[in-house]
Amino acid sequence: MNATVRVSIVALFCLAAAACAQKQAVKPAPLPEAVPATAAPVQTEGVFTPADLQSNACLRTRVIYFDFDKSDIQSQFNDIVACHAKYLRDRPMARMTIEGNTDERGTREYNLGLGERRGNALASALEADGASASQIKVVSYGEERPVCLEHNEACWHQNRRDNIVYTAE
Repeated sequence: MNATVRVSIVALFCLAAAACAQKQAVKPAPLPEAVPATAAPVQTEGVFTPADLQSNACLRTRVIYFDFDKSDIQSQFNDIVACHAKYLRDRPMARMTIEGNTDERGTREYNLGLGERRGNALASALEADGASASQIKVVSYGEERPVCLEHNEACWHQNRRDNIVYTAE
């Protein structure tokens, strides 16, 4: 190589390095906050009605988040699980679908299985609190229905979830 080509290559590398150094770091979105156990106490008296699905803070919370590669229900969601279980006990004709979701990491097959394990974990917790298994259906969407499309931990956390969908109130 002649000296002109070498100088040109070095100049291109310097320009590329300078351009990379000037890029501003993108701040990740904040992690979604879980509802604290004290924010949505379980209704212990009276019977839930379909109107409570929209008016009761605990019943309006219909997303349970999971840690990476885990399918166990975190203790911060115990009151929410108990609240939905009570609704199902109070309303024997009510039906729900639990939609298990994962982040994009892992194979399609693994993520479908993990989404199903997450959905089954929530179903088991609801049944342990008195809901009937016949009222609950579990569906796994794996990574197919993300709520956030960025590729960072904050976004992946939002996608590792179970959605509670009432199909009959």
